[in-house]
Amino acid sequence: MLIVLVMFALGLLLGFIGAGGAGVVIAVLTVVFGIPIHTALGTSLSAMIFTMISGAYSHFREGNVVVKNGVAIGIFGAIGAFIGAQIAAGLPAKELKWMTACMLLLSALLLWLRIFFANRGIFSRSESEAGPTGMSFWLMASGLGLVTGVLSGTFGIGATPFIQIGLLIFFHMSIHQSAGTTMLVILPIALLGGLGYLTAGHLDVMLLFKVTIGLIVGAYIGAKFTRRLDPFILKISMVAVPIFGGLLLLFGR
Repeated sequence: MLIVLVMFALGLLLGFIGAGGAGVVIAVLTVVFGIPIHTALGTSLSAMIFTMISGAYSHFREGNVVVKNGVAIGIFGAIGAFIGAQIAAGLPAKELKWMTACMLLLSALLLWLRIFFANRGIFSRSESEAGPTGMSFWLMASGLGLVTGVLSGTFGIGATPFIQIGLLIFFHMSIHQSAGTTMLVILPIALLGGLGYLTAGHLDVMLLFKVTIGLIVGAYIGAKFTRRLDPFILKISMVAVPIFGGLLLLFGR
């Protein structure tokens, strides 16, 4: 029950900032509850399946999803995530813990660039431009999918900022479509990544149920505060959450 309550509180924060929060979930499960890092990775990644279904559907209704790009990148991402889960299974817990922490801190840096330079360069693009076609499209889709999929599968994070920036740079999407399409990309990544951890024996179904229930209910309520608080608080929180998760993993017991 304590895990459900803590995940509910965490879900309030994640719903407020509009993030999947896989990294900070990993940190809390590992450091606060003493869950083995491999199990925490598998549980966190699998829990994202349910939040991504809701988010992707909502963005699709708003016209923010480029289905072809999302499906193509997501398929390769799923393959990469399954491979990444097998890689993680072979890494010692100590090394995997600090590597995941470093990935969270890198994600925070990318989010900072995304948020505080929102009106500059690729981050200011309000309309999609012509993207790659033919063989170039498939090469970029497979490259972006495999790289971000392996990152997600190995470190249990959704790799959201990596996918978004890849969509902006290589597929010339608008900032809104990159956000919506990213959720579609993450869905198969979370599904196959979770399956990879399950086959490796690092997925606790009951723990997954507790984490998912807490996060979904908390995120639903937390989302109602997004437009009610100062936007600056929202921006700071979005960057602070992965930093907190990374530092907790690095310096927690």
